[in-house]
Amino acid sequence: MKFVVLSRKSSLYSTRRLVEACQERGHTAQVVDYLRCYMDITSHSPKVLYQGKPLDSVDAVIPRIGASQTFYGTAVVRQFEMMGVLTANDSQGISRSRDKLRCMQLLSRQGVGLPVTSFAHSTKDIDGVIDTVGGAPLVIKLLEGTQGIGVILAETRKAAEAVIEAFRGMNANILVQEYVKEAGGADIRCFVVGERVVTAMRRQAPPGEFRSNLHRGGSAEKVKLTPEERSTATRAAKTMGLSVAGVDIIRSNHGPVVLEVNSSPGLEGIEEATGVNVAGKIIEFLEKRFAKRKTKKTPPMEENDDMPLNDD
Repeated sequence: MKFVVLSRKSSLYSTRRLVEACQERGHTAQVVDYLRCYMDITSHSPKVLYQGKPLDSVDAVIPRIGASQTFYGTAVVRQFEMMGVLTANDSQGISRSRDKLRCMQLLSRQGVGLPVTSFAHSTKDIDGVIDTVGGAPLVIKLLEGTQGIGVILAETRKAAEAVIEAFRGMNANILVQEYVKEAGGADIRCFVVGERVVTAMRRQAPPGEFRSNLHRGGSAEKVKLTPEERSTATRAAKTMGLSVAGVDIIRSNHGPVVLEVNSSPGLEGIEEATGVNVAGKIIEFLEKRFAKRKTKKTPPMEENDDMPLNDD
């Protein structure tokens, strides 16, 4: 098979591992900077061009789209979809997961466990928003934030009011969520490939920090999931329409709740913590899906939030 990895840098760990996994399984892989792609949007003959040459005869695309480049990145992925190329994650699933509010609303509709979450536009409704999530302490999240950036723990009501007013004063959209104290600053990254969790790690925040992101000093170790946690992770990924996803959950007193669904989850931390060849799992899944697609015609993608996309 001929793979294209859409990534800004070939030296990034995740990009490099995906290329290695392709080569180890006898395939070819090309790293393509999606911001340098341009598109020929022609009826019956759509093309993606890179460095002046069409990217044709591509069997599968693995998108590694940065959060700040979601609009253009998903446009490139969508063009490959119009060409009938298999994608590890489709453009609609990526877009859904990147919009935190939309993500939460879709998960809620499907009955997936979530922290109590509130959203409002006017600062006149701050009291109602805070009361909805059970008061302080509470967590305030920028909708556009990633990797723990723009996530604040407000330990008192006054602090919460001040932060919300400040963000809204800058016209920033925020979510307000309950603080799950019993989680103890830990969350679980479940790595979903296809319809199953291939591995998971528990991330622990360092002392004095409530965010468990590894690049913020958190530690990680392999963890065994309960059946309910596995089901929550796979349902969350499926609701987003993602075949490859990092689903972050925390253990609360009322069961596992989903914090985030990541459409471009990093491989370095989880491969090092668990010893699982996650990149190889992704390529193996795409091999099987490609073989299956050969036997039937895949219908064109349609935008429909009432019916989440399923795998082939």
